[in-house]
Amino acid sequence: MSEHRRKPQHPEGGGRAAARRAAQQRPGRGGRSGHDVPTASPSGPYGDQPGHGTRAEARRAAAGRGGRGAGKAGRGTGRPDKRLINYPRSDKDGWKRFVPSWKLVGGTALGFFAIITAGAGIGIASVNTPDANKTAHAQNNVFYWADDTQMVATGGSMNRQIVPIGKIPRSMQNAVIAAENESFESDKGVDPMGIARAVWNMAKGGSTQGGSTITQQYVKNTYLDSDQTLKRKVTELFISIKLGVSEEKNTILAGYLNTAYYGRDAYGIQAAARAYFGKDSQELTPSEGAFLAAVLKGPNLYNPDGGIGTAATPQLNTERAKQRWAWVLDREVTVGRMQQSEREQYKEFPKIIESEQARNMSGQIGYMVDTAKAYVMKTKGLTAEDLAKGGYQIRTTFDKPKVDALVKAVEETRNGLLDEKKRPNTDTFVQVGAASVDVKTGALVALYGGPGFDKKHFTNNANTTGVQVGSTWKPYVLAAAMQYGTQNSNGSGISADSKYMANDLTVINNREGKPLRDGSGKPFKQKNESPTAYGYVTLNEAMEKSINVPFAQLIFDVGHSKVKGVAQATGILPESFDPSDNASFALGTSTPSAIRMADSYATFAASGTHHEPYSVRSVQKDGKDLAGFEAPKAQQAMDNSIADNITKVLRNVVENGTGKKAMKLGRPAAGKTGTTDDNKSAWFVGYTPELSTSVALFRSDPNAEKKELLSMKGVGDIPSLHGGDIPAEIWTKYMKDALNGVPEKDFPEPDKIGVTADASGAPSPTPSTSPSPSASMVTPPPSSEPPASPTPSKGGKPSCKPWELYCDPDTTGGTSTGTSNGGASTSPSPSTSTSKPGGRGGVTGFPAGGTAG
Repeated sequence: MSEHRRKPQHPEGGGRAAARRAAQQRPGRGGRSGHDVPTASPSGPYGDQPGHGTRAEARRAAAGRGGRGAGKAGRGTGRPDKRLINYPRSDKDGWKRFVPSWKLVGGTALGFFAIITAGAGIGIASVNTPDANKTAHAQNNVFYWADDTQMVATGGSMNRQIVPIGKIPRSMQNAVIAAENESFESDKGVDPMGIARAVWNMAKGGSTQGGSTITQQYVKNTYLDSDQTLKRKVTELFISIKLGVSEEKNTILAGYLNTAYYGRDAYGIQAAARAYFGKDSQELTPSEGAFLAAVLKGPNLYNPDGGIGTAATPQLNTERAKQRWAWVLDREVTVGRMQQSEREQYKEFPKIIESEQARNMSGQIGYMVDTAKAYVMKTKGLTAEDLAKGGYQIRTTFDKPKVDALVKAVEETRNGLLDEKKRPNTDTFVQVGAASVDVKTGALVALYGGPGFDKKHFTNNANTTGVQVGSTWKPYVLAAAMQYGTQNSNGSGISADSKYMANDLTVINNREGKPLRDGSGKPFKQKNESPTAYGYVTLNEAMEKSINVPFAQLIFDVGHSKVKGVAQATGILPESFDPSDNASFALGTSTPSAIRMADSYATFAASGTHHEPYSVRSVQKDGKDLAGFEAPKAQQAMDNSIADNITKVLRNVVENGTGKKAMKLGRPAAGKTGTTDDNKSAWFVGYTPELSTSVALFRSDPNAEKKELLSMKGVGDIPSLHGGDIPAEIWTKYMKDALNGVPEKDFPEPDKIGVTADASGAPSPTPSTSPSPSASMVTPPPSSEPPASPTPSKGGKPSCKPWELYCDPDTTGGTSTGTSNGGASTSPSPSTSTSKPGGRGGVTGFPAGGTAG
């Protein structure tokens, strides 16, 4: 071929062949080389030539050549979408790819509904309907002494006899339906709104309880365990639905009434009728039936005997039961289950017989069992109803010989000093509360709560608040001064040798050095027990003679918040603090329980180491150990030198001061007396290196409608009764027996601490070293110091706290003449719970032995 017929060569990279090669390679993934072949950019040699462009243009062109067969499913890829679910959507661009189609939404909802329906059907088919006969038993709870011998077995003692619906009066049925589930006879066994509440509560981590129907409650009663789990709630729901469509309403109602818990260890209507009214269920009157329906609201709070917790006193429970009883009867009229004319016949609350449980829980057993129950409930988050179902073996810390010794000391002292027949106006209604704690562990080894449940005394005096502690509070003021110093000591702790003015009716100054003002605006003058002109005395002497003025001034120099911090670090619960930051606060207007006071003073005995009080060593449920009942860990509440110096000061009180009667113990002991205005309460709290014990004495009529403290002037033919009298006598007798055979041991010799303030309040020029607060100490709670001129109280009288069951609004807590013996007096009340569950009094802190106070 001649050269002139050859096609001229194109430059490399150009011409039609290059274009064809590029077009052939663009739809693929790299041709033979296995690599993508780059296309020219718009700025390249071919950027402006038609038919050549970016990869996106090539893909769109290839997709177009793919024909209509690919359809929408293959848009943008040139291939059909083979996914089962087209999501994200391949037939859309940008954000539209993530918007589900109506087919996807509808199909998903339909599938989900089908799964739920199938699951519910399988669940309903797989559950069994409850049988009241198989669940008609409740096990005992067995309580053991510290030496593992049995103390008492409670619960499960009532014979739960299943009775047919024909032996349950129609009036009883009407009362329960009206009060619990008005729509019972027409509903399908479940309450959707109640279920929604339960699910919402569980989602928030709260209680799973909700407004259940009678059917749901009957199903719940068939479970004798207390685990409120989602699995259990779902199972209960399935059973309730199954019952709602398969069982007669009479069968369900009878099952519920035969398995419900009514208090007094009574499970089932027949046992409840016998427990409260001494008759068979078919003999119940409409009024009695309304009462039992009221108790079903919650036996712990509606059983007139009282229950466990700060709000479950016999008085409060009786009041609630009466209100609920009346409401049930009115409700029956409202929903058409009783005629108004019949309702008007029932104006008297039904008479309830004496509790069999009260007879079995005689002496101190009832108080110890309640204290241990409160500890278990708080530790495990149980309700009283949960615990009543039984099966628990509870090993307590109570030492039987020590309990017997405490009872003996109280009864011998009472019998020797009190004569109700000879002095009915003074010696009646005198009550004692006492508690004893192991110094090394915080174990509650003994308590005295009162004469006993069998004597109709249901309030545990060892575990209640409302009785002001008087001058037994002064050691906390001194300890705070030793730890933090005063505004005059430049941050250095002061010693017990520091001097303060002690004359009666001395004007008290605030932190700015200005006089406090009383209710009338005049300078506030603190009163002592004695008008003696003491002049300047050391704090040691002020403690020995229990002089008020120095401590009323010292608390302003130190700061109320620091004193509260020290008290709290030793175990006093903040809810028992007097909320008023006045002078009387230093003199004992706070109201901790006997349990808390004994435990707090044990901190001084243990050189500043605090153990939370506890009353239970271990718990088994159906033979298996439950976690959480290990002894509370020790905490350093204050420097050991401060605690030991407080002990030295309190030893002086016993050896030379107001607590001299305790010298009869015959071994090293420290303690403090406390007395309040008008002798309405008297305390002695003391300790040895082994044991710390508190004794409180007060007068209060347990049967009076208005609960208040009465003056103890003249009690035991003593003109003015103090903590160094009957309380110290009881303390000494008990401690002698309790420590019999225990080797005598002395307290540690304290280090010298703090600066010594002179008569002017300024520290001496040669201070000794002052301990710095330990890093592990509990810091005082944040609170503002008192204002420049605080008023001790309005008109010199404290107002009643809204939560106090007992309160005497006529007592004085600081007038222009001050308090005489540690501030105002109020009446006793159950201590407030953190738990609030709770427990009563000192058990609120339980874990704290104390509803602990």
